[in-house]
Amino acid sequence: MIALDLDDTLLRSDLSISYRTRNAIKRAEAAGIVVVLASGRIPAAMERFARLLGMHKRAGYLICNNGTIIQESNTGKTVYEVRIPVKTALIAFDLASAEGFPVQLYDDDIMYVSKPNEFADYDQKITGLRQVVVENFRDMVAEGCYKLLIPGDPMILRPLELLLRTYIGDDATLFTSKPYFLELLPPKTDKGTALEKVAEKLGIHREAVLAIGDSMNDEAMIRWAGVGVAMLNADERIKSIAALVTERSNDDDGVADVIDHYVLRQR
Repeated sequence: MIALDLDDTLLRSDLSISYRTRNAIKRAEAAGIVVVLASGRIPAAMERFARLLGMHKRAGYLICNNGTIIQESNTGKTVYEVRIPVKTALIAFDLASAEGFPVQLYDDDIMYVSKPNEFADYDQKITGLRQVVVENFRDMVAEGCYKLLIPGDPMILRPLELLLRTYIGDDATLFTSKPYFLELLPPKTDKGTALEKVAEKLGIHREAVLAIGDSMNDEAMIRWAGVGVAMLNADERIKSIAALVTERSNDDDGVADVIDHYVLRQR
């Protein structure tokens, strides 16, 4: 099984997937390898890429929201989901708001924000989601959510992360998916735990799983997989824990290189 992150891994900077990479994925599948897409994006923001790869025509899996949702690619059926404990989500929102940070959550094809901000505009651009500013955002958080995203300047997000860890502890999973995106997920939830669930469902051993990513939200699946791969353009922390680093970036068919050289050639 191969697990692929989307942004800055499978996707080029213009959010396209090259012909060579699509062809390599098809050849891997023809050889009996299961391909799983694993992203911080919500299901609606992953669908077009799954369709581009033809995953809507066959039984496969999408790991969405960094592991809070697992969907069947051909039916859209949710086979696993988990939400942040409401009390924990409210503590995080209150602390972030008190420090002046906007907060975002996602549902269906809409990105809800507590107040307008430049990072939400960028998020909207790369995901294609509709952005809605919610005045009573705390009430929406109280209804339950899969994840909270706190955008901001990386230099000031770090102190907030430390503050949240102090108050929340092990009641949530915290990490930066991008330097300017701090994410809060349910406890013990990440791409690694979700990938393990998919592998167990399919009867695939950990040693037979390869995972490719570039950012800190990929850390768990890169550590869990039998072979963890970092993109050439990856965060240096991800490169330090990966078994392999691609010789090419996401804009130069790095994923296709790995499939050709380390997957298909081995088979």
